[in-house]
Formats: sequence, structure tokens, C-alpha cells
Amino acid sequence: MSRIGRIPIAIPTGVNTKQEGGQLHVEGPKGKLSLAVPPSLKITQEGQHLRVAVASATPESSKTHGLYRALINNMVQGASSGFLKELEIVGVGFRAQLAGKQLSLTVGFSHPVLVDIPAGVTVEVPKPTSVIIKGADRQQVGQFAADVRRVYPPEPYKGKGIKYAGEIIRRKAGKAATGSGAKAG
Repeated sequence: MSRIGRIPIAIPTGVNTKQEGGQLHVEGPKGKLSLAVPPSLKITQEGQHLRVAVASATPESSKTHGLYRALINNMVQGASSGFLKELEIVGVGFRAQLAGKQLSLTVGFSHPVLVDIPAGVTVEVPKPTSVIIKGADRQQVGQFAADVRRVYPPEPYKGKGIKYAGEIIRRKAGKAATGSGAKAG
């Protein structure tokens, strides 16, 4: 039995869960999410807690026990408080702005790069060098943040690029800092 899978999931007030067939639906103030649950797992609600149990002890069900408990916990957390990723844009003249349902990134190319914002994700640009991505679905928020970062990942020499807030970029010394390699004299 999985150690993660045994932990009950607390359901905060304002969040409703419902099971229909092999689907689990979670609805809260931040959104509505659903997940297909395999028949080898059984989900029971005990008051304000959800429990994920193994219905049939097969190697496949024991592998997915902790995984589905974590996915359901992320759904409950996303429906109640949501998820947030913050990106920072570093570089001279680098900036971001919203253009309808797209995020326009000016990051040193000859043209601005337009990234489509998926449904269920909201994007804020409080200042031109900062992008805040919010949503109820943790996977969708993280995937969109990774897609935006992939447009111009931070480079190790000058540190220019799009990075996560708080991300530490390992810097490298340039050619001049290492020496010319020729002997003097």
C-alpha cells in the first residue's frame, strides 16, 4: 500500500465532490475539474475527507494508488485556492504584454512572439518584465508557464531570457575571464 495513497484528502468548505461512473468531479470557487479514475481504485468520502483505496490488489493498482491520490489532492486544492506561477523577463528591451487572448513577448527576435492562452488559465502582466499565470488545473498552469519559458530560456552568460520567479540561473564565465591561453614572454 502506498504511503502517499493512505493520507486522507481534506475537502475545504465551498468545494463539492461528486462521482459519476468512473469520473470524479470537483467543483469550487476557482473552477470545475474532473478526472477519470481507474476501476482498480475506490474513492470514498468520509465527512470532509476523501480517501483513495485499492479495490483490487494488483501490481497496477498499487502503482497508481499514490499517483491518483496526489492528482485528486491537486484538483481539490486547485478548485479551492487555485495555482499560480510567476515568470520574470530579463534583458534590455525584453517585455511582455497582453494582446486579447494571446501573450505577446518581445524578447530579442525580429518580431514579437505570440503565445495563445489556453482556456482555464488567466494571465496578468503587472509590469512589462513580470508575467503571472493563474488557474485551477495545476498541470495546465505549469505547462503554459513552461511553454512561455521555452520561447527564450535563460542563457548562462548574461542571464537574459524568461525564467521562473526565484529560479537561480547558473552563470558561466566568458572567454575573457578564463584568460587568452598564450604564454606571456
